[in-house]
Amino acid sequence: MVVILLTSLSVKAQSLKFAFVTDTHIGNQTAAEDLRRTVKDINENASLQFVVLTGDITEFGADEELKLAKQILDSLNKPWYIIAGNHDANWSESGSNSFRKIFGAETFSFTAGGYLFAATSSGPNMRMGPGQVPRENIVWLDSVLNNMKDPGMPVIYLNHYPQDSDQNNWYEAIDRLKKRNVQLILCGHGHNNHQYNFEGIPGVMGRSNLRAKDSIGGYNIVTIQNGNAVFEERKPVVQTQRQWAQVTLTNHYFSRDTTKYPRPSYEVNTKYPGVKVLWRYQDKSDVGAGTATGGGLVIAANTSGQVYALDKKTGKLKWLYKTNGKIYSTPAVEGQYVVVGSSDNNIYGLALSTGKLVWKAAALRPVLGSPVIKNGVAYIGSSDGHFRALSLKTGKLVWDFDQVKGFVVTKPLIYQDKIYFGCWANDFYALDLATGKLVWKWNNGASNRMFSPAACYPVGAKGRIFIVAPDRYMTALDAASGNVIWRKQMKDKRVRESMGLSTDSSLVYVKTMDGQLYGASTVADSMELSWKSALQLPYELTPSAIVESNGIIYVPSHSGLVSAIDRQSGAVIWQYKVSNSLLNPVMPLEKNKVVLGTMDGKIACLEYLKK
Repeated sequence: MVVILLTSLSVKAQSLKFAFVTDTHIGNQTAAEDLRRTVKDINENASLQFVVLTGDITEFGADEELKLAKQILDSLNKPWYIIAGNHDANWSESGSNSFRKIFGAETFSFTAGGYLFAATSSGPNMRMGPGQVPRENIVWLDSVLNNMKDPGMPVIYLNHYPQDSDQNNWYEAIDRLKKRNVQLILCGHGHNNHQYNFEGIPGVMGRSNLRAKDSIGGYNIVTIQNGNAVFEERKPVVQTQRQWAQVTLTNHYFSRDTTKYPRPSYEVNTKYPGVKVLWRYQDKSDVGAGTATGGGLVIAANTSGQVYALDKKTGKLKWLYKTNGKIYSTPAVEGQYVVVGSSDNNIYGLALSTGKLVWKAAALRPVLGSPVIKNGVAYIGSSDGHFRALSLKTGKLVWDFDQVKGFVVTKPLIYQDKIYFGCWANDFYALDLATGKLVWKWNNGASNRMFSPAACYPVGAKGRIFIVAPDRYMTALDAASGNVIWRKQMKDKRVRESMGLSTDSSLVYVKTMDGQLYGASTVADSMELSWKSALQLPYELTPSAIVESNGIIYVPSHSGLVSAIDRQSGAVIWQYKVSNSLLNPVMPLEKNKVVLGTMDGKIACLEYLKK
C-alpha cells in the first residue's frame, strides 16, 4: 500500500545526462593534468547538464592539494557537486575542515530531471580503518530524506565507498534510503568500472580519473532516459567512448517488517553474561578521540567541535563547551583543568567542574594532536610545524619547538625527561622536556609520507622507545640517542598502529592486521615475540592504543568490539560489541569498569565481574 502511495505522488522523471568523475587523487604525479583534460572535455560537451565527483579528490588530503583541485574544477562551465573520500579525510592536516571550507560543504543534495541526488562524505576522518559515513552526515541524510516535498521522488545516492562491508556503517544509509524511492547508488574507491547489487539496489562504481598505466585518464558519462541509466566510459583527448553498463531504474522501497537483510551481529554480547552496560550516550557527531576522567566525570569531544562532560555514574550530560572546529584531540585532565586541541587553530584550557573557558592559546593552524600533562605543563603538537609546552593554569607558552616538518596527530610520550612524538612527514622527534630543544630526530626513510610513524602512541621502556607504523615495521630506538636498536617487518605478522605497554614494562603489545595480539620483549636485541594471546580477530586496522590495567589487556577493534585479555595466560576473558564502528582507546575505571567510545558517537560504560 505504501509503495502505491509513493509511486502515485512522484513526479515523472525526465531525461538526464551528466558527468560522473571520481578518484582524481590530486597530488599524484599525473593527477592535475588528467583532471584538466577531463574538465576541458566536459566543457566542450554541451549535452552534459552537471558533474558529480565521488571522493578521493586528493592523494593526501593536504590543503594545497585541495586548493589545486578547486582551482581546476572552478573552470567547469556547468554545475558540479563534490564529496570527500578516505584519502581526503584520513590524512587531513586541517582535521577534515579544509574540504568543507574550500568546497563549501562535505555533503550535497539537489534535484534534477525529477530525481533527488543525495551524497554523503566518507572517512574514517583522521583514523585509518574501514570506511565510515560520519555520524553527522547520517543525521544530515535523515533530514534530507524526511523533508522531501515529494516522498515518492526517485533517489540516487552517492558515496565514495561501495555500500557493503567495505564501509562500517553502510547499512545505516541503506536502511534510510530504502524508506524512499531509491533507484541507484554511485560510488568510487575501487578505480574500476564495476556494477554492484547493494541489497537489491543497483550500484555502479566509476573508474578513477587517473591515467594509471594508460596514457589518458577518463570518467563516465551517465544518460538517464526511459527508465534506464546508461554508462559510457569517456577518455578525453583521444575521445573514445564505450557503453559498458545499462541499469534499469525502479523503485527499491521495502518494508523492513517483511524483508530481512543481514546486519552486524551482536551475539557476542550474550556470550559473557558477567558484562553489563551501566549507561550509554549517543552523540550526534563522530567521536574521533579517546576519553579522559576526573572529578567524577568522563570528558569527551566530537567532530562538531564540542568538549563535554558526562556523569561517570549515570552518563548524563553535565556540561558542554563549543569550539569552532572538529576535534580529534583526546582531552587530558589534571587537577581542576581539562586541556584539548581543536581544528579551529586553538588549544583550550577548561574548568573541569563547569566546562567554562579558563584560557585559550592560539596556534597558526589546526591542533589535531592530543595533549599530555606533567607537573603543571601541557604538551601538544599541531599542524603548523610547532610543538608547544603551555602552563596548565594560564595557557602561557613555556617553550615552543617550531621545526616539526609535518603535522602531528598523535599523543606524545613523556619518558626519561624527554618528550617523543611522530608526524606525517616520516619523522620522529625527541625533545628535552624542560627546554623544548631537539635532542634527536629519526626518519624512517620511506618515500611515501603515508608510511609515517605518526598515528601510534609511542611507548618507552628499558631505555628504549618503541613505535609501529603503516609501513608495517616495528622499531626500537635508543631513548637517549635515537639510534636504531632493531627494526623489523614480518610479512606473516603485519603490525600496524595499534600498540601498548604492559604495566610491568616487559612487553610491548602489538596487534597485527590479521587480528592477532603479540607481546614483544622490551629487552631483546631483536624483535622477539615472547608472548601471544589466544585472541583471533578478523582483518584489523584500528589505530587505537592497547591498554593494560589490573592484569587485563583491553584490545580495541575497527568494528566496535573490545576484547579483555588475561595478561598471564593470554586467554580471552570477555568481549563486548558496542557498535560496528572503529573503537577509540579504552579507558579503564575503578571497580571493574571501563568506558568505550566509537567513531560513530557511541560512548558506553561497562561493568564486568571478576573471576
